[in-house]
Amino acid sequence: MAYVGLHTQIRRNNTKSILLLFAFPLLILLGIVFILGYLSSWNWEMAYDPILQVTPIVFVVVGIWFVISYFFHNQMIQRATHAKPLERKDNMRVYNLTENLCMSVGMPMPKLFIIETDTLNAFASGINEKSYSVTLTRGIIDKLDDKELEGVIAHELMHIRNNDVRLLIVTIVFVGILGVILNLLLRGLFNGLGRRRGGKDNGGAIIIVILVVTFVIYFFSMIFKFALSRSREYMADAGAVSMTKDAHALASALRKISGNSKLETTNNEVRELFIDNSDKSNSKGFLGEIGSIFSTHPPIEKRIEFLEKM
Repeated sequence: MAYVGLHTQIRRNNTKSILLLFAFPLLILLGIVFILGYLSSWNWEMAYDPILQVTPIVFVVVGIWFVISYFFHNQMIQRATHAKPLERKDNMRVYNLTENLCMSVGMPMPKLFIIETDTLNAFASGINEKSYSVTLTRGIIDKLDDKELEGVIAHELMHIRNNDVRLLIVTIVFVGILGVILNLLLRGLFNGLGRRRGGKDNGGAIIIVILVVTFVIYFFSMIFKFALSRSREYMADAGAVSMTKDAHALASALRKISGNSKLETTNNEVRELFIDNSDKSNSKGFLGEIGSIFSTHPPIEKRIEFLEKM
C-alpha cells in the first residue's frame, strides 16, 4: 500500500465523506425506491409514487438520527463500553503522552476515558472538537511500554484528525436507514402487490425479483462500509507513524494486542471503533478471503507487515 502523504489522505477522507453523505440518500431514493416501484407496478410513471411517499420519511429519519448521533454519540458509546473519565491525577503518564502528541501536530487535547478491563484495546470517538475523546482499557495502559502506548494513542488521534469517526457515523446512520426503509418498503409492496396484481400468475416472480434487488443493493452497501472501515485502519496506522516516527513501536503494540483485544459491548457498531476488531476466524484460502470482505478491520498480521515495511 503506497503512502501518499498525510495531508493528501486527510483531504481525500473529507472528499469521500461528502460523497458518501450524498451517495446513500441517492441510493435509497433514486435507486431502490425507483426500481422497486417499477417492479411492483411494471410502469415507469407509477414508479414515482413510492419516491414521493418515501422521500419525506427518509429526510425526517435522517434528520432525527443525525441529531441523536450528534448530541448523544459519546454518551451512547460510553454506556455501551462502560467507559469512565480518566482524570489527570489518576494517570499522568497517559496525559503526558497524549499532550505531547497533540502539541506535535497542533491539535487540541481530546478527553480521555478508561475501561476497567485487562483486555488490550482502544478507540477514538466524537464528531467535533468538544466531543473528541480517546478511550483506553486498563490492560493496554498497564501492558504496553511508553513507546507502544504512544503509538496506540497516535493511531486514535489520527482517526480524529482524519474525520474517520464522523465518517463512520455517516455510514452507520445511512446503512441502518437503508435497512429500515427497505424493510418498510418491502412490507408495503407485498401488501399492495396483491391489490394491484390480483391473482395473476407472475405475482410470485415479481416478489422474488424484488427480494433479489433488495438483497443486492443492501449487500453492496455493507461491503462498501466494511471496505471503507478497513482502509481507515491502514491510514490511521500510517498517520500514527508520521506522528511518532516509530513504526516498530506500533507494530510491537499490535502484536501484544493480537489475541487479547476482545472487548465486550452491548453495541456491535461500536466495535468498528476499536483499534482491533479483526476476524478471529482461522479460515485460510478462499474461505478466508470471503470472510475478510465482511471484516471491519484488516487482519492484524497484515497491519504489522505494512508497518514493518515503512
